[in-house]
Amino acid sequence: METDILIPELKETEITNLLEKVQNDFLGLETNYQIASGEITRRIYLDSTASTLMMGIAHRTGEKFLQHYSNTHSLMHFSAKIATKTYTWVHEKILQFVQADPEHYTCFFTGSGTTSGMNRIARVFNHLQPKKDVVLVSIMEHHSNDLPHRKHGGHVIHIPVDTHESKMGCVDMDLLDHYLAEYEGRVNYVSVTGISNVTGIINPINEVAKLAHHYGAYVVVDAAQMVAHVPIVMSGHSDPEMNVDALIFSGHKTYAPGSPGVVIVRKDLMENIEPEEVGGGMVDRVFPERYYVTNDFPDREEAGTQNILGAITLGAAIHVLDQIGMENVLEEDTQLTHYCLEEMLKIPEVVIYGETCMKTCPRAGTISFNMKNLNHGLVAAILNDYFNIAVRNECFCAHPYVEKMLELTHRIQIYEARAKNITNWHTEPWMGMVRVSFGIYNIQSDVDHFIHALKDIISKQGEYDSHYTINTHGDYEHQTFQFSCNEYFSLSKIVQDELKH
Repeated sequence: METDILIPELKETEITNLLEKVQNDFLGLETNYQIASGEITRRIYLDSTASTLMMGIAHRTGEKFLQHYSNTHSLMHFSAKIATKTYTWVHEKILQFVQADPEHYTCFFTGSGTTSGMNRIARVFNHLQPKKDVVLVSIMEHHSNDLPHRKHGGHVIHIPVDTHESKMGCVDMDLLDHYLAEYEGRVNYVSVTGISNVTGIINPINEVAKLAHHYGAYVVVDAAQMVAHVPIVMSGHSDPEMNVDALIFSGHKTYAPGSPGVVIVRKDLMENIEPEEVGGGMVDRVFPERYYVTNDFPDREEAGTQNILGAITLGAAIHVLDQIGMENVLEEDTQLTHYCLEEMLKIPEVVIYGETCMKTCPRAGTISFNMKNLNHGLVAAILNDYFNIAVRNECFCAHPYVEKMLELTHRIQIYEARAKNITNWHTEPWMGMVRVSFGIYNIQSDVDHFIHALKDIISKQGEYDSHYTINTHGDYEHQTFQFSCNEYFSLSKIVQDELKH
């Protein structure tokens, strides 16, 4: 490759300055909306676990690339040379970023998130070891790292979470070991999230890999929440059993909305399995009666024209994170998460899910909570309508984990409900959560605004409650305040306005 992907060593002051520069350079940080009070205020975006904002550098890199845009798969004309070489560079950059040895690992793009890649890997692992009929999946998982294994992987057994107070909500490593031993010879692979999209709890993925490999099982990691928050070391450990077989993440959660999902996997696991999708670019020769799939990675797994622009914006975002250093990103994230937890713990009416001591149970970027005597949907609506704080509520596509955390936290309420023969306790206000989550662009003042909002909601609970009704979709809707999407963004109007100029 012509492009040098080595990063010069930066001084501490240079890293700090770079981090601050990047933090202030995201599209949407200055977005304003009119709230229920009539004021026009700046949006506080605390929904990064769902999708992050677009990094400004990544966006501008994409715009500059479009001046040279061409399809890949050619080195004939100038633009094709630029597109092909840059697209290749992005693959190499990602492998370097997650410390996956390029001699033994490949990186390829698929879909728009983690889901497509996880379905592919589930099928591959099932093909590799068809006689092994058990897949161990943690109960912590997003549906994208649960349902594909149920459909394609085999008989799924869920690994419970640790219920000890000091590690409540973490994957239970002792039970993982127990299940691997109990089903020894039958476990095909273990699938676990790197960071929970509900609690932000960080799982020890390399320790999980070591356990799985000890029993002859593969391991795949859902790193959708992990890549943007913590350093990842897939390979190169002194103990090779700690190496991760496959890791999948989403570009739209890594500061590059519109980019593809990413699969990093050992080449030897893929090289003898024909790709599921066939078409241009993944074959060496095609004849009327047969065709020959290329042995080259990632080409054999990327049929057709991929999302070239999205891949390049993702590569730019990854390169920036690498320049800052993921250790520094994690330190910044840890400080902000810890600060938010500490401030929330000072409010008696707030219930936080999962262990809150980050020394015994590390977290990154995500906190889920409820407020006593208030429905999670109502809290989320008030935060949006009156404080312009974007959060998410309900079960976050992780229903089993959410329900388990609710059960662990609300034992007394559930016991009392059952004692009174109340069978519909699942409909209680706390049967769901509110989630606040951070990106690299969030700062302490965002948390302060959020904490102020929680305190205000508590002090004016009845007043806020009186303004809302529940609509036919089950959402809390303000009785008088109406938000018009078209007032802020109308695709057809924007196009018409552009055509007039």
